[in-house]
Amino acid sequence: MSDVSLVRSSPSLKLALRFALREMRSGLSGFYIFLACIALGVAAIGGVNSVANSVTAGISTQGQSILGGDIRFQLNQREVNPDEHKFLESKGRVAVSANMRSMARLADGSDQSLVEVKAVDKAYPLYGSLETAPALDHASLFDEESGVYGAAVAQIFLDRLNLKIGDRVLLGSATFELRSVIVNEPDLLSDGFGFAPRFMVSLDGLEAAGLVQPGSLVDHTYKIALPAGTNETDIVALRDEAQKQFPQAGWTIRSRSNAAPSLSANIERFSQFLTLVGLTSLIVGGVGVANAVRAYLDGKRGVIATFKSLGAPGWFVIAVYLMQIVIIALLGIFIGLVLAAIIPYVAGYALQGVLPIASKGGFFPGALLAAAVFGLLTTLAFAILPLGRARDVPATALFREQGFEQKGWPKPVYIVAAVIPIAVLCLLAVVFAYDRRIAMIFVAAVAFSFVVLRAVSVLVQWLARRSPRVRSTALRLAIGNIHRPGALTPSVVLSLGLGLTLLVTLALIDGSLRQQLAGNLPERAPNFFFVDIQNRDVDQFTALLQGTSPNGKIVSAPMLRGRIVAFNGTDITKLVIPPEGAWVLRGDRGITYARNVPENSTLTKGTWWPADYSGEPLVSFSAEEAENLGLKIGDTVTVNVLGRNVTARIANFRQLQWESLAINFVMVFSPNTFAGAPHAWLATLTDPTASSQQEALVMREVTRSFPAVTTVRVKDAITIANELVGQLAVAIRAAASVALIASILVLGGALAAGNRARIHDAVVLKTLGATRRTLIKAFTLEYMLLGLSTAIFALLAGSAAAWYVVVRVMTLSASFQPQVAVMTLIVALVLTVGFGLAGTWRILGQKSAPILRNL
Repeated sequence: MSDVSLVRSSPSLKLALRFALREMRSGLSGFYIFLACIALGVAAIGGVNSVANSVTAGISTQGQSILGGDIRFQLNQREVNPDEHKFLESKGRVAVSANMRSMARLADGSDQSLVEVKAVDKAYPLYGSLETAPALDHASLFDEESGVYGAAVAQIFLDRLNLKIGDRVLLGSATFELRSVIVNEPDLLSDGFGFAPRFMVSLDGLEAAGLVQPGSLVDHTYKIALPAGTNETDIVALRDEAQKQFPQAGWTIRSRSNAAPSLSANIERFSQFLTLVGLTSLIVGGVGVANAVRAYLDGKRGVIATFKSLGAPGWFVIAVYLMQIVIIALLGIFIGLVLAAIIPYVAGYALQGVLPIASKGGFFPGALLAAAVFGLLTTLAFAILPLGRARDVPATALFREQGFEQKGWPKPVYIVAAVIPIAVLCLLAVVFAYDRRIAMIFVAAVAFSFVVLRAVSVLVQWLARRSPRVRSTALRLAIGNIHRPGALTPSVVLSLGLGLTLLVTLALIDGSLRQQLAGNLPERAPNFFFVDIQNRDVDQFTALLQGTSPNGKIVSAPMLRGRIVAFNGTDITKLVIPPEGAWVLRGDRGITYARNVPENSTLTKGTWWPADYSGEPLVSFSAEEAENLGLKIGDTVTVNVLGRNVTARIANFRQLQWESLAINFVMVFSPNTFAGAPHAWLATLTDPTASSQQEALVMREVTRSFPAVTTVRVKDAITIANELVGQLAVAIRAAASVALIASILVLGGALAAGNRARIHDAVVLKTLGATRRTLIKAFTLEYMLLGLSTAIFALLAGSAAAWYVVVRVMTLSASFQPQVAVMTLIVALVLTVGFGLAGTWRILGQKSAPILRNL
């Protein structure tokens, strides 16, 4: 039986597949943009998540080396007591270390540098190996020789002070010989990010330096190598036993399965951002899918008409072309998955100097499967409506019409069929996000962008339709092309608008951050932070600053370290904490006490305690953080300080000025709360008129007179932060360029899809006497007007989005960069005019006779 008779009698899905495969024998012409869009989006999503999984897997598999043990107990500002030490020693081999910041200075006092001091014992490291150049054992590296201790330092420290191996420096009140350069520190990642070079000494050397005094900001760490065969269940049991036996120890306990939580959390956040950017490129690509399907079906209108004339039902037509589209989409997904599988190995090689744990790459089926699902859902979501329109056009219209141009909404069944995959796509994006609130905002923003961009295209067409008649023939043709039926306006505005808006938003956020860090912020930020000022030295220290910087403003405050352990008597580990407030509970926080409201704070709710208050402990909480944590006036907060749990009632909320970089604390307690507790002081010096020479003098005098005080020059910290923002901006812009590339592909596809109608227009106009020059000028003007309209929208929308993020989320002041506006205009015009003319040039060369015969 022939295929035609089968169509007439009982068409089936098997027959539909046969027709679909037969029609695909002619190749993939018209679907290359389709393939590229799907492959690009799938590769971006799968690659990003594979890289994140690679790093996370590296942290998990190398957890012992990264952590420096199977389990780690960390105490702030105190060492373990005899009972706690006995408990730890009973569990396995223990390595003890201490971390703090201090100032290392040249022997003649001519220069100094902030350093991250790490003091280790002879058991260090329990796992992995400390690699130095030259390679030396523990005794050769750190032991005392003729009253001088040894140190291993980072190369950047030598470069900063122009030193070499064998030179000597002062740390605190002790002299250290620089005996080796640190090549690899196995547990570096578990210690977190450091703003200063590493300076590694022995515990005896740290004691000789006299840096650890009552109230000093020092972390004491105890890492344990448990007996062979200990599993994660045993480690969890050990953690519970330690908490039960020493409920007020206040130690932070971390196991090898969670060796670098901050790094893991940051990787998860960044991967979520990149996934959302990848999803944006995939959704932008969905517009390309819709354009490609519409153009393909337009070319197949004769075949579709034939099917319908032979009695094929509408569902059969849908099935034939849906199968083709799914097959092509699967090919694009396969290409994207191959690229995504390669990305972790490429990224691992590129990152091995920064994150050695990621250097091996890996294959992650879960990440690839998620990317494939996103790709398939996007294809279905954007292909169904063009297919539905083809199904509903009668055969006579298909033989007679140029295409599927229809006004009004498609039938409800097609709208529902398209909405279902879109809803599933949005649901998956939210469910698997690290921060679901951000994911929901993203989904809402994309939906809103589609609506707004559609409105923009309608507005542009409306303005073109009502524009005054112009004398220039080329300009009149260009304006007419913008609003005529089947115009490219909706496709161009939608495809280019999303990519440019994202690029403008990220560029403006980056520019505002740089402006804050390098421009306005340093003008009002302190010149110096001084940490670990002893109680007995506060007056003398203040006098020294007044003498060396008479025009400077000095602000000081007592400072302790504490960790929030409970709210209203409930352990924080048993509470559901919103992501935006979780940072307050992550590790130890700086805390203080004060008689009066701090000068950088504004009381927003509640009342401040009297200066001579002596009742139950009270605390003032930052208003924004309290709101994020769901706290209210009258709630209680339990903080572990120096191994003792202290519970205070919230008396008021304060609005803080974090952007000022002045002294700010999330929690300020009533003075009676920590009566008698050992603590140090924190101070700032602000002098906008100080020169570099005056700042150098302050550093020298403070370091010479108070060697245990840590001096942080704010400009240096800002420079480091600026470098980090720059590196992050490069990564973010690279990710955003994926969405822009998708926009360019979609733009090219949209212009290609309109080429058929453009051929007819060009032939008719040339027949009526239009010259090739006039047509080129008309098309150029049309593309320029569309690109300019899209760029203006991208500037407005991107500026609004950037303002919201910078002002509302980051609580900084936003700034507009004219160069971003100019670059956006240039990019929009180059893309639209360039791609438009590239496709139009071939059209203008078409012979008129064949086209006119088929009209």
